[in-house]
This record gives sequence, C-alpha cells and structure tokens, in this order.
Amino acid sequence: MRISTTIFLTDETITPVRLARELEQRGFAGLYLPEHTHIPVERTTPYPAAGDELPPEYGRTLDPFVALGQASAVTERLLLGTGVTLVTEHDPIALAKQVATLDHLSGGRFTLGVGFGWNKEEAADHGVEWATRRELSRERMRVMRALWAPEPTAYEGEFGVSVRASYAYPKPAGGAPRVLLGGAAGPKLFGHITEYGDGWMPIGGRGLTQSMPVLQEAWDRAGRDPKALQVVPYGVLPNPGKLAHYAELGCEEVVLQLPPGGEGEVLRVLDEYAQYV
Repeated sequence: MRISTTIFLTDETITPVRLARELEQRGFAGLYLPEHTHIPVERTTPYPAAGDELPPEYGRTLDPFVALGQASAVTERLLLGTGVTLVTEHDPIALAKQVATLDHLSGGRFTLGVGFGWNKEEAADHGVEWATRRELSRERMRVMRALWAPEPTAYEGEFGVSVRASYAYPKPAGGAPRVLLGGAAGPKLFGHITEYGDGWMPIGGRGLTQSMPVLQEAWDRAGRDPKALQVVPYGVLPNPGKLAHYAELGCEEVVLQLPPGGEGEVLRVLDEYAQYV
C-alpha cells in the first residue's frame, strides 16, 4: 500500500521544495495539497469539524498548482495531487491548461482531486450558486475533458459552460490525469464518481466497511471496469490497525495528514510516519 501525505502549506510552514525532497528521500509515495482561494471574514458557514473554530491555515494556503509545480521540479518519483481542487472556483479552460501542464511536466505524476466545497461565502465570491455547484462542477469537468481529448472537441453545457473545438496542448500524460472525488458517502457523490471519476477520497476513512460496497455496486451498474475503482482514504491520522484495515478493504493508497507546521515539526512527524512506509 502506497503511503502519501497531505498538508496545509502556507506562508508560515515548511516550504514545498524542502517537503517534497524529504518525502521522496524517505520513500513516501505522494504529496496532496488542499485549496482555498480566500476565506471571507464575514462567514456564516460552519466549519465542518463541528464546534471547532476554523484553523488559521485555511486563510493562508498556498496555491496548490504553484506549490506542486515547485515540488515536481525537485523530485522524480513523488506523486502530486490536489485534495481537493474546487473546480467551480476556476475557469475550466484555464484549469484544464494548468492540470495538463503540471501532468505533462511531471511525467504523468498528477492526480486531480475534485471537491464541491463547504464554504458558501467563498463560493459566492466566485459567482457560484450553491444549490447547483455539483452540476456546475460536472459540466466544467466535461469542458476540461474536451480540451484533453486527442482531437479538437467541442462541448456545450446547460450552465453556460462551453468550449469550441480547439487546439489545446500540452495534453496530460496518458491522455488524462487520475480524477478522485472527495466528499461524504451518498448517492449524489457516488453518481459523480461513476460518471467522470476514477475513485473516491473519503476524508478520514471512517465507515468504509459499509460505504465501499455501495460505491462498488454503483460503479458496476454504470458499466465501469470492476477492478478500476480506487478508494484513497485521505487526511488519515495513522495507526497500524487502521492501515491494516484499509489494506484488507483493498485500498492501494492512503494519504496521511501532516501538521501545518514549520520545518522541524513536520520532519518530526515524518520520522514518526516512517514506520508505515
């Protein structure tokens, strides 16, 4: 089982370059970075961790594509990913170019983690209608796949999302990056995964014994390759029993949570996690 990591990289933490080098040298499989463009001060949306105050790193995150570009340049094997990209907060034509460029330059090491967000105020500043954000995300993914297609391909959607048949290079290595969707288990999320994803990124990995068979059933009904579904528990605080459980369920990769700290703190945690690599 591959052991990857995630961290809120900010202007106050370890740098992407130092972290990426340390991860590769220590044998970790990958680095996934979250995304928030900004956090409005006047916020009524509750933080998903109920009862807790929103941690300050949410408003200080580095742009994941810029940071992963730095990580790519100083590594050769380290997998790179977003956990997650808020697709509705991007122009899909520009995002398709960013994804394709990073995947091309890294030699096919990029995974696009896709999420629908939780912060209504952040999304509203991007002009996103909260009730239809999932459908908008689906359409923007369709635009991106049209631009990644081998031949010029047009797409016109229902939400004013469209692209003409275009020359759009570079292409992602292998034709398209791996796409994993984040979010809570349920028929809506599983429908999106089976339609345009390669798998699921469940945060924390709780309840997988019950939810994985449901997702697998939806995957099979959609006519997808039964062996192709990937489930990658994300943001995990590890222990041997937990990782053994994920392995028994067939998970081939787990993403461990690193603290949003300075160099010394992060490296100490990497030393603790080394037993799982």
